[in-house]
Amino acid sequence: MFKLLFPSIILISWLLTALLSQVLPLSPDLITLPHILNPPSSSAWLGYDDLGRSIADRLIMGAHTSFLVAFWVISLSLTIGTLIGMISAWWGGYVDLVIVRIMDIFLAFPGILLAIALSGLLGPGLSNVIFALSVVGWVGFARLARAQTLSLKNREHVLAARALGAQTPRILRYHILPLLMAPLTIEATFGIAGVVIAEAGLSFLGLGVQPPTASWGNMIRDGTQYLLVAPHVVIMPGVSLLLIVLAVNILGDRIRDKLDVKD
Repeated sequence: MFKLLFPSIILISWLLTALLSQVLPLSPDLITLPHILNPPSSSAWLGYDDLGRSIADRLIMGAHTSFLVAFWVISLSLTIGTLIGMISAWWGGYVDLVIVRIMDIFLAFPGILLAIALSGLLGPGLSNVIFALSVVGWVGFARLARAQTLSLKNREHVLAARALGAQTPRILRYHILPLLMAPLTIEATFGIAGVVIAEAGLSFLGLGVQPPTASWGNMIRDGTQYLLVAPHVVIMPGVSLLLIVLAVNILGDRIRDKLDVKD
């Protein structure tokens, strides 16, 4: 019960925080010089950063940033990767050969290094981070969709649909795609954790979300030089990252066990 309750509470809190950040009266960019590096207190539960900005407000805005990036990257990667993987497996031949070789080229580079290279070429910014991580992320979904489609395309219900004259788009949509949803859901769940970490990493390196926009990655980067005198500046966003990634991975394991999908 705990294994399901803990990640659910964390992820629901993340979702609500990301949504409410747009309506709450926050001041994440308000500089108050007398409060520079003040530790947590009754007036400010999480303290202030090196510019006297409220860490609590910036943490909430950082939750919105990470959720926004995770939502769009997973959505784009899942949609594009699934479509490409299904087309590759269904048509086979040279189409499959070309697509597989393209996937091999992407897999030849470590994903985070390719994302860093793309972010460096495109320049920092939220939209560029989403694009770079989507370019990297579609390959995993495409490989999974291709492998599953290859095992499903010769099933009896698919052969029957073809014999009855069903067109390829209808077969893929109604007879194959529903059977792909379980493994793709698990892949997407684990992908969320990877995207959150990747976004924070790019922002930490200065290639992602740029100040004054709050991101957990750039909050950690700004606080590292004050780690010995004001550790709360780094601990708060670091713990947030830890909890989100841990919750997503636990939830992914539970979903995989529930659906009994074997690797």
